[in-house]
Amino acid sequence: MRVKLAGLLAGVIFGFVMSWAQLTDPMVIRNMLLLREAHVFLIMGSAIAVAAIGVRLLRVAGFRSLLTREPIGWAVQRPERRHVVGSVLFGAGWSVLGTCPGPVAAMIGEGKLAGLIVGAGLLAGVAAQPALVRKRAAERSRVELSGAVGL
Repeated sequence: MRVKLAGLLAGVIFGFVMSWAQLTDPMVIRNMLLLREAHVFLIMGSAIAVAAIGVRLLRVAGFRSLLTREPIGWAVQRPERRHVVGSVLFGAGWSVLGTCPGPVAAMIGEGKLAGLIVGAGLLAGVAAQPALVRKRAAERSRVELSGAVGL
């Protein structure tokens, strides 16, 4: 329960910051993509810098989660086709709607229609994901079987 409350509090703070920084306004995003405004790039750059420093500290010091005390670890993966496809879909959605999924809850809270559209797209992606995983697993097993038969 403590982890869920901490997540809720972090989400509320994140949504407030997104709204305060005007990252829920499609015109701000459009002007950023047209290189007319730099403040969104500065916000993203500062977030990347803070995250890079934090990740480096976590890797070097071997810290544990503050809430669950579990060790923090991750595996590095080579980019795959699914990563490229996901990136293209993300970029296409961002360019069509003028917003990214990050501030979707803040946008819905502000009553913006684009937030509902982005939210619906996210829900559709989450709903489709299990079927895509099953399809990919079936393709891999079929390839493995065909390789074994060819021996």
